[in-house]
Amino acid sequence: MTRLEQMLGESPYVAYLYGYPHKTAYRPFTPALSLESVWAEERRDALFLYFHVPFCEMRCGFCNLFTAAGPKQDVVDGYLGALEREARRVKDALGPARFARLAVGGGTPTLLDVAGLEKVFDLAELLGATPHEVPVSVEVSPETVDAQKLRTLRARGTDRVSMGIQSFIEAEVAAVKRPQQTAQVLAALDLIRSVDFPTLNLDLIYGMEGQTVDSFLFSIREALRFRPEELYLYPLYVRPLTFLGKKARAWDDLRLSLYRAGRDFLRAEGYTQVSMRMFRASHAPDAGGPIYRCQEDGMVGLGCGARSYTGRVHYSSEYAVGSREVRSIIGAYSARTTESFGEVGYGFRLDGDEQRRRYMLLSLLAEGVDQAAYRERFCTEVLEDFPQLSELESRGLARREGEVLRLTDAGVERSDLIGPWLHSEPVHALSQEYAWR
Repeated sequence: MTRLEQMLGESPYVAYLYGYPHKTAYRPFTPALSLESVWAEERRDALFLYFHVPFCEMRCGFCNLFTAAGPKQDVVDGYLGALEREARRVKDALGPARFARLAVGGGTPTLLDVAGLEKVFDLAELLGATPHEVPVSVEVSPETVDAQKLRTLRARGTDRVSMGIQSFIEAEVAAVKRPQQTAQVLAALDLIRSVDFPTLNLDLIYGMEGQTVDSFLFSIREALRFRPEELYLYPLYVRPLTFLGKKARAWDDLRLSLYRAGRDFLRAEGYTQVSMRMFRASHAPDAGGPIYRCQEDGMVGLGCGARSYTGRVHYSSEYAVGSREVRSIIGAYSARTTESFGEVGYGFRLDGDEQRRRYMLLSLLAEGVDQAAYRERFCTEVLEDFPQLSELESRGLARREGEVLRLTDAGVERSDLIGPWLHSEPVHALSQEYAWR
């Protein structure tokens, strides 16, 4: 039995590959690198700027994001002060830079008050991400949005808001420890639509206890009442140290049937499937702004828990899930001086093989690998560098369309298995050795 055959027999709902390598492969740099040296040879004409707000009103039972629930105002204020020090130090290190995208995530950015939100946008402008010139996305939650915050976001150039609803059925979200009232969700959606953001994204989860195909389709239909430009359908991931991860029960694998039902329904409603999770409406506007490709362009992440990407180095603060550990890392971040933000102490160095692998992986799991573009970028052939891609073809998980190798429907629904299968041995070993905390 090949490794791919073995993995295809496993549950595909263990990990969500949203980047490569995963943060569990990051380790301390000894000695630390200087921020200037990390960015010295990088293109800076189409960067992604990301601000991380590591605070939520609660922690859902499935969540392993870097976030602390219910922070006191002095903790939030201390964090925002450190965020400003970091932004000023990063600006000095980057020099002239042009940003193609701006996103504010978390956590829940709208846990901040209006003054806190204004502060984040002021720092974005300080770095050169001018509102109304680049696409801006902000994550919100039903519990924390109000009219004043939404008007502030729109006035500061936000053209996409994203809200995790998970389900419109209260019993289903209660099963994943999310005390959410459907009436509050509907009111929040009405409010968001009244402010006229060009793009509304909604997240739904399938695989929750008690959920059926009919109840999942009910939630999708409820979402479609608000004509979202984007919808993300996430399988329920049961991760270490989360509430669900600590429960001693086997979660159903009705999830594949739920996924297929949701996928087919959205396609019939005119949505285009962009990836395993993302569906885009025919009425969605173009993103606008400079072109950004995550396989090629860098990311500047600010805030505790944010990741930054250059071609050769990925870096961030340390990562944790446990409440005590997260609060400790946030406290250490908030105490940092401006000078200390000039050091990069934790991350991953990408050699030539890892750079090629990242480009291949992120392309394959999205629009497909363009062999001509790969050849032009790396002066090698993708099928020679990664011969295992041919096994995907032979198993009906991928097909060639001219020069582009794309996943089939069968491959897309197994994205979360195919991704780890294509990890390098060093990254796989580091992730296996990672001690969750």
